[in-house]
Amino acid sequence: MLNTGTVLLGIIAILAGVAAWRLARIWLKYLGRMVITCPENQKPAGVSVDKGHALATGIAAGPELRLAQCSRWPERADCGQECLRQIADAPDDCLVRNILVRWYDGKSCAWCGQPIGEIHLAQPKPALLKPDQVSVEWNEVPAEQLQDTLATALPLCFACHTANRMVRTHPELVIDRHRPAATQPPRHPHAV
Repeated sequence: MLNTGTVLLGIIAILAGVAAWRLARIWLKYLGRMVITCPENQKPAGVSVDKGHALATGIAAGPELRLAQCSRWPERADCGQECLRQIADAPDDCLVRNILVRWYDGKSCAWCGQPIGEIHLAQPKPALLKPDQVSVEWNEVPAEQLQDTLATALPLCFACHTANRMVRTHPELVIDRHRPAATQPPRHPHAV
């Protein structure tokens, strides 16, 4: 027969598991930089959610959201944070990493032509090749400039990005006969 202590420990373990599951879902949903349309000026703004507050308020019910950072601060730090409605309604659509993963879907590297493929969080990420032939990593693009950057950039695989960065930062160490010169425009991966 089960004693009361064993039953109580089982109930505590189940409740702890449910709480950990809820906290992990909240953490993953709001982890990272986000892009919203500022209700005040209808322009993109980069924000991040106060994850600690969301976790603390989200155990028993839906999390209460508030901003931890905004690209319009400190000038507009006194705003009413109406943009939080966009995040609450569609958090996956606001996350920078999700926007980028969707943008890379089905694309190939502008230099080597290899498909970008599936992007995993724990692996090296592809980069963006800007019109000035400089490649940038995701975290180097301010969230509020993401849509403008994606409109003009080309996808670049991690290997080509690393080579591009090496050529720019240490040209005296690199002889690369397999890639186009930095002055030549890359071939467009979707050109016929």
